[in-house]
Amino acid sequence: MPAEAFVHVVQPGDSLASLAETYYGKIQHERLLVAANSLDMEGGVRIVPGLRLEIPALTYVRVSQGQTWKGLAQTFLGGAHRAHALADANDSKAWLFPPVDAEVVVPYNLRFVATGDETIVGLAYRFLGDRRNAWMLDQYNDRKGRRLVRGEVVLIPITDIELTEKGKQAAAEAQLFDQLQLGGGARNAQQSVERELELLARDVREANYVQGVNRGTSFLAKGPLTQRQRAKINRLLLECYVALDAVGLAKEACTAWRKDDPKANLDPTYVSPKIIAACEGPAL
Repeated sequence: MPAEAFVHVVQPGDSLASLAETYYGKIQHERLLVAANSLDMEGGVRIVPGLRLEIPALTYVRVSQGQTWKGLAQTFLGGAHRAHALADANDSKAWLFPPVDAEVVVPYNLRFVATGDETIVGLAYRFLGDRRNAWMLDQYNDRKGRRLVRGEVVLIPITDIELTEKGKQAAAEAQLFDQLQLGGGARNAQQSVERELELLARDVREANYVQGVNRGTSFLAKGPLTQRQRAKINRLLLECYVALDAVGLAKEACTAWRKDDPKANLDPTYVSPKIIAACEGPAL
């Protein structure tokens, strides 16, 4: 499902600034509403009650086994050459595989029609906040350094448009997103766990096994995690349970670890006999 917009019908007293505040919590996104609705064309268009405005929103997509950034960019952004922008928006690189089960954000493709006075550098600063994004914007539109001409359409990948609670409610009423996509809840949980995974590894290294169990199980309870995150957490929980002589829980952790990591290795050169025994013992 590509990133889309939902409709707001202008009411008496509405202004673009108030709508930006209502839906995004940022008055400066007024300029985004102007561009998304072509209100700056032909000298500018006033908003009046009854006018239908598009409110841009992001899409969140769950990664499946075998998907690549290029494939996702082709499907959701209209071209494989936009893989770099998509990967960057998700703190990754286009040549890496996105984590299986990761919830990734898909930028909103803002459609900007040039009047002839703009430059790619100026658009990068105006909509992306940094002139250094000009190279990305040029590549994103496959322009090869050409100057902008009047009437040319430039797509600008926007990611800084997280909806407020009122915005999410409006999007839901428009039946634009399902519950998963509304706020990127799974993505937030995955990012939170990623930041704290090293704490769990440190618990194990420092033999704080009870604390490790509490931390690891709390991570798993946060919501849908990536396949790699689940594998790492269960591998560390396996060590904690073995150290605490919790044989049944160790067995369960090992099963979960090996399910999410088909390459899991029980080589006795690197794995303790107790862990091997917990993994290869009889099913409980």
